[in-house]
Amino acid sequence: MEDNIFDKVHEVDLKKTMEQSYIEYAMSVIASRALPDVRDGLKPVQRRVLYSMIELNNGPDKPHRKCARIVGDTMGKYHPHGDSSIYGALVNMAQDWSTRYPLVDGHGNFGSVDGDGAAAMRYTEARLSKISMEMLADINKDTVDFAPNFDETEKEPTVLPSRYPNLLCNGTTGIAVGMATNIPPHNLGEVVNAVIKIIDNRIEEGRDTEIEEILKIVKGPDFPTGAQILGTRGIEEAYRTGRGKIRVRAVTNMETLPNGKTRIIVTELPYLVNKARLIEKIADLVKEKKIDGITALTDESSREGMRINIELRRDVNANVILNQLYKHTQLQDTFGVIMLALYNNQPVVMNLLQMLTYYLKHQEEVVTRRTRYDLNKAEERAHILQGLLIALDKIDEVIRIIRGSRSAASAKESLMERFTLTDVQAQAIVDMRLRALTGLEREKIENEYAELQKKISELKAILADENLLLGVIKKELEEIRDKYADPRRTSIGYDESDFSMEDLIPQEEVVVTMTKLGYIKRMTRDNFKSQNRGGKGIKGMQTLDDDYIEELILTNTHASIMFFTNKGRVYRLKTYEIPEASRTARGTAIINLLQLQPEETITSIVTMKEYRENAYLFMATKNGMVKKTSLDEYQNMRKTGLTAINLREDDELIEVKYTDGDQDIFLVTKYGQCIRFHESDVRATGRASMGVIGINLMDTDEVVGMQLSSQGEYMLTVSENGMGKLTDINEFTVQNRGGKGIKCYKIVEKTGNVVGMKILSRENEVMMINTDGIIIQMPCSDISILGRVTSGVKLMDLKNGITIASIAKVRESSKNEEEASEESQNETENAGEETEE
Repeated sequence: MEDNIFDKVHEVDLKKTMEQSYIEYAMSVIASRALPDVRDGLKPVQRRVLYSMIELNNGPDKPHRKCARIVGDTMGKYHPHGDSSIYGALVNMAQDWSTRYPLVDGHGNFGSVDGDGAAAMRYTEARLSKISMEMLADINKDTVDFAPNFDETEKEPTVLPSRYPNLLCNGTTGIAVGMATNIPPHNLGEVVNAVIKIIDNRIEEGRDTEIEEILKIVKGPDFPTGAQILGTRGIEEAYRTGRGKIRVRAVTNMETLPNGKTRIIVTELPYLVNKARLIEKIADLVKEKKIDGITALTDESSREGMRINIELRRDVNANVILNQLYKHTQLQDTFGVIMLALYNNQPVVMNLLQMLTYYLKHQEEVVTRRTRYDLNKAEERAHILQGLLIALDKIDEVIRIIRGSRSAASAKESLMERFTLTDVQAQAIVDMRLRALTGLEREKIENEYAELQKKISELKAILADENLLLGVIKKELEEIRDKYADPRRTSIGYDESDFSMEDLIPQEEVVVTMTKLGYIKRMTRDNFKSQNRGGKGIKGMQTLDDDYIEELILTNTHASIMFFTNKGRVYRLKTYEIPEASRTARGTAIINLLQLQPEETITSIVTMKEYRENAYLFMATKNGMVKKTSLDEYQNMRKTGLTAINLREDDELIEVKYTDGDQDIFLVTKYGQCIRFHESDVRATGRASMGVIGINLMDTDEVVGMQLSSQGEYMLTVSENGMGKLTDINEFTVQNRGGKGIKCYKIVEKTGNVVGMKILSRENEVMMINTDGIIIQMPCSDISILGRVTSGVKLMDLKNGITIASIAKVRESSKNEEEASEESQNETENAGEETEE
């Protein structure tokens, strides 16, 4: 008895058993649960849900069905696991903030971006979305392999036909055993264009595609929640190697309230960030005093979109608070890309080109199998029609044979023997109805046969020629792109530490404008057309009440722009970092771009292409002080800005110029006084110095402009009521600095005070902006040349209460680049002037 018991005991090595069992479990998780197939981008549970829905005839043109029914069918037929995992997959495919192109059209409560869960499946309903029909298209045409289900009572597809690259379009995330995948979603239009590029290279040039070509088409991930990606380094690394880190930042705007307070408005969050948890985290940081300056935090999101309102104290710097929020919360997040998917049922980390190539290979197989299926069906039908046409040609004999036969079987045999027909053809003749004997029916059969012959030859040609096959795939992809592609939601912004960004920005001439209230924007140069003197101008931008364009410069996208403030500080931006906007758009508040102090405003702008030796910045203040400082002192600029000049309490910095140390300086005042002196009268001092007296002012008078003698032969003076004139600069003799100057403009009631002056040439054009936001551009050759003590002619037609806000010089368009570049080294026009290219 004991011997029998011990006979049944098997000694096993526990180590080997555990290893074997664990490997089997791990392989099951990797291949049959957590990782997507590179061909259709779906995990098994997602594929089974979609296939169950098409089996239930639950398409986008049918009514929604209870999710419990869909989950039950999936679980009973294909996926013998918990209903919660199946319903979770279904819900995820229906959430438009989780899935870029939702595959399920949900009806009911499917959760929220706040992290709320979906309602129970007995309450919610669903059906397939329109785009998911492209995933399942032609599945009944033997396009993919089918395998037995878990109990071998049903067949299920091993992969879906997937007529568009779903893996990249919708992305995926999954944790297997010893590995994980995290593929971001992309824009369908970009991904399809990349596949088409691969096809075109093979058809037209017979070559493989380089990854550089694909990187030009697929700009980067396109998240369903929008937000902004910082820089391209992480994107390129992920696309080239299959792994990379992409920094994603929320979209925020700063708004200044009438009471002087600033608030930060968050309108888009990084992908997969829980809004409710984010707000809770910000509140905790305020409570723990890690962030000081937030007075109110409200979630104002609605059906119109997301809106988180963060109100700040009056005395805090909004940019500092925002940077603290980026550091401590998920307003800035990192998306770790791991492009791992199953290829031939093996997990492989792939680069972008490999993913697209494997997808295209799958499409070649799908279209080949579909074409073969269609060809077989067409040949079968043509074979039958051929028999019917033989019968119709000998219809009397056919009728005689059928009438003379004892049964349908003997009739079939007689027909096959007499006309050398196949069994299928004979059966079709026996089944033929009498109406087929009419002339119309005969004609229909002949037409159908002719069309089938044509279709058969086309299908055979596709199977014989790889280029024709690729052409079919390309055509179908273009149709899907035209039907479903949408604009990018995620913008790609600039990362200060990512130097590769600048290489991607084309060098082009742009206009940068800034309003009195601090809204800045970048526009293309062709937004404005030249007009005649005295015209009314075109609408320059949509302004707020009491706001108008104050600064306008013509520059290059790669130039550095230095912003000087009324408090004597300087900040720096690259031109391309200023958001582009249309001519009528208001633009972006400058406090979104620069870390300005409270009550600090921009008063002067200088653009620089490069730093040179023996180059200076010459500054003038409202109270007539001037200062010259070497440009080298401004090379190492901090984000928080630098001190440019020390000011007295009641003084403000009004204008800054780039000089070579050998210029004559012109200062013009509000009351029409002008002084001209050589800049050698002003010795160079350090950044933090105060400077010396440039012009001795009368009471209540102030300096309105500073120009250099190298900028032209004439001085343009414009008054607030739209009057103006040109005066030869030789009429102004060189004096010593610190004098009262001489008269340069005759002020009367009709003219108003002087608002601006520029030194320019007759070939230049000038832009004028009034306080209503209207811009006019005219050639200087239209403006009269008059003496010093005159009032000039009408330059701009103004309505009552409207005055000139600022004037701007425009570079002569006919100059070639070399001349323009040379001139730009000798002059840097201030706010409202053409500057460096």
